[in-house]
Amino acid sequence: MNFPPTKLDYHVDMFNLQSQSRFLSLYKAEDGRTALIFDSTVFHPQGGGQPSDTGFVEFSDLDFKFSVQDVRSKDGIVLHYGVFEGSNHESGMDIEKGREVHLFVDESRRKLNSRLHSAGHLLDMCMQKVGLGYLEPGKGYHFPDGPFVEYKGSVPQNELQVKQRELEAEANELITKGGKVYAALLPYEEASVLCSGNLPDYIPKGSTPRIIKLGDNPGCPCGGTHVSDISDIISMKITQLRTKKGMTKVFYTIAS
Repeated sequence: MNFPPTKLDYHVDMFNLQSQSRFLSLYKAEDGRTALIFDSTVFHPQGGGQPSDTGFVEFSDLDFKFSVQDVRSKDGIVLHYGVFEGSNHESGMDIEKGREVHLFVDESRRKLNSRLHSAGHLLDMCMQKVGLGYLEPGKGYHFPDGPFVEYKGSVPQNELQVKQRELEAEANELITKGGKVYAALLPYEEASVLCSGNLPDYIPKGSTPRIIKLGDNPGCPCGGTHVSDISDIISMKITQLRTKKGMTKVFYTIAS
């Protein structure tokens, strides 16, 4: 696809749920799905352990809309998968390039995804506070059907239940205390300072990584969406702490 990278409006303001953009192209995937490409988007694509936003797109002066069911990013281009709806929806195949569009993200889904994702970051901080900071963060899965955060390293079996209780207590203490959540694209050196002087090797020096910072705690690189305040997570329950094959998983849920 010969398009410039999609401008990510949620990187500028991750609490905004509407934006204006320009239609660039309609893309037919190999699986038969229809995807639309815009020059910018407020929709968060699936990635980083976070599910995609959903919502809809309206076209200026046209009497149909596009229901966004899934969003993915490929080589920096965001693909909005879905279906046309309305009286003249079939004419959606002939939308001219450059037409103004209005993007609307489903608020309830965005808020849930943001709370689950923020809770995963909160657990990273709690791991250090309960003496498990020696475990190296791995991947996270922040979907509603069973969120967890995975770490490289093991916890002795006889300590699992104790650490599970300590983690839950620490997490809920931080949630009750609250704290503003900050996210911004920063120069490499400034980002490194916020992340305790250390950025992952996959972030090129001289780049401007996006850093998320929860309250007064050290920041970390992240491209996802988050709550505006730690207290928005409401509460957390650690449902299981499991060690297997040199990996430790922390399974959690948040208040509905």
